[in-house]
Amino acid sequence: MKTVYIGDRERRDINAQVEKILRGLGNPEPPLRLEMVRELLRLDLQYYSTKNDGVLREFASKIKIGAKRLFEQPTLLWEIVTKAELSALWLPDPRRILLDEDAPILKHRWNETHEVVHSVTEWHKPFCFGDSAKELSITCHEQLEAEANYGAGQLLFMRDRFVEEARQLALNMASVGVLHKRFGNTLTSTLWRYVEQLGETLPILGLVTCHPKRIPEGHDMTSPCKYFIASHAFRQRFDTVTEVEVFRVLAGYCKNARGGTLGTDEVILRDVNGIAHVFMFETFSNTYEALTLAYYIRKHALVLAMA
Repeated sequence: MKTVYIGDRERRDINAQVEKILRGLGNPEPPLRLEMVRELLRLDLQYYSTKNDGVLREFASKIKIGAKRLFEQPTLLWEIVTKAELSALWLPDPRRILLDEDAPILKHRWNETHEVVHSVTEWHKPFCFGDSAKELSITCHEQLEAEANYGAGQLLFMRDRFVEEARQLALNMASVGVLHKRFGNTLTSTLWRYVEQLGETLPILGLVTCHPKRIPEGHDMTSPCKYFIASHAFRQRFDTVTEVEVFRVLAGYCKNARGGTLGTDEVILRDVNGIAHVFMFETFSNTYEALTLAYYIRKHALVLAMA
């Protein structure tokens, strides 16, 4: 999955909004209760089904102000949701989040928070149901979605609280599991946050893939990873490492079990200067995806011997 860069100013503004929400809630203990967030921000939540357009049609017919195009063309909401295969969306007037009830339950929490961030990010509001070339461009859409995802991670993992607790634990996949339960978020989103936050100075890699020993028919082996999550330090020093390369590594050490720990191994990766370094790879299967954490250990012994 392509990484979209988020500017420093945008990060600062989104962080400020997240901190404002957490202060408004009294800086609560994790896990974050989204019903309290909705109450604070005066947001409504409603579910719809892509298998039944009744809720969407009824909702569109009641829109009075804002979202002008929806008022003039009530069927547009249904078209937007079905054609774009949306799992959630936010409508500014009335202030309501719509979630697809047919989406996996585990994803509802992330989807809802993603829309919460849209609702508090001032520069996102003019793009709701826009029809100009700029508003409909793929680049613009990807940027807005990346910003909302960034904010969702900041909010669900309660900013510095996650970092503080993560640093008190050993660096391994078991700790990702502990934090997943502690903050009440999916294992995948916890892995992503873990790599981003602990990898500012240490090269860390997170992978979300199919089972490396149970590759589905037609899987694109030129782009085998669903998510290739590289920390800041990893991108700086190991930017030449490819997802094809690391997926081959997984196929080499993982066992053919349906779920649980699939295996661990010390793996040699070369940095941008061609120097060999040792990483620890750990892979876990949640029965439908394989999640891998890889973190830097040391320079390779041959490099040290030559020094």
